[in-house]
Amino acid sequence: MAGGLPHPQFIVPAILESVGVHVPVHVAYTWVVMLLLFTIGILVRKNLTLVPGKLQNVFELIIGGLENFCVANVGEKGREIFHVIVILFLFILPCNWFGLIPGLDAPTANVNTNAALALFLFLYYNWIGIKKWGFGYIKHFMGPVPAMAPLMIILEFISHLARPLSLTLRLFGNIKGEEIVLILMFMLAPIVGSLPMYFLFMLAKFIQAFIFFMLGMIYLKGSLDHAH
Repeated sequence: MAGGLPHPQFIVPAILESVGVHVPVHVAYTWVVMLLLFTIGILVRKNLTLVPGKLQNVFELIIGGLENFCVANVGEKGREIFHVIVILFLFILPCNWFGLIPGLDAPTANVNTNAALALFLFLYYNWIGIKKWGFGYIKHFMGPVPAMAPLMIILEFISHLARPLSLTLRLFGNIKGEEIVLILMFMLAPIVGSLPMYFLFMLAKFIQAFIFFMLGMIYLKGSLDHAH
């Protein structure tokens, strides 16, 4: 792949290229993930019953478990922001897993996808803080000692501005690194070397999605809590 243009080894961008749609690989697979999530969401909603089926059970387990985790750590106010971070988790997880499917690519293996997610989260948790506290939100940046407030404001602003960069590079580095390691293992030992790593990386990619979810929850908790 050169300059973000589709590479022939990737199925979806090659199909789009054949019909005259020219998009980078990560954008093409982002569309696929979105289509997949919309389709599953419609199917689950259409078949909601008091006696849940297998698909409904899976989503109730995932979403219910994450909601309980969020409420346990943030409190009841966590329900106000849960819908946003759970959508981020449900989007990032298939994005991560796509890189394990031959002929597909992980959108999160591209820094642009992760930067967009991180910037959205950064803007959202600050907007939530401003919406709740108004101008008083500035107290979250001033620290507990009034005499140190001018210095703390500078340090806190730098700390908060570093969060999108940290989120972006953490997710990108882990997903891209895992895919490179998997390719190298496949070249050295196609079955013996790559098969155990394949299942290990499935778990690792799940963990990376959960880490993004958890950090988003922590940042939102900080914006909702009283300044100390």
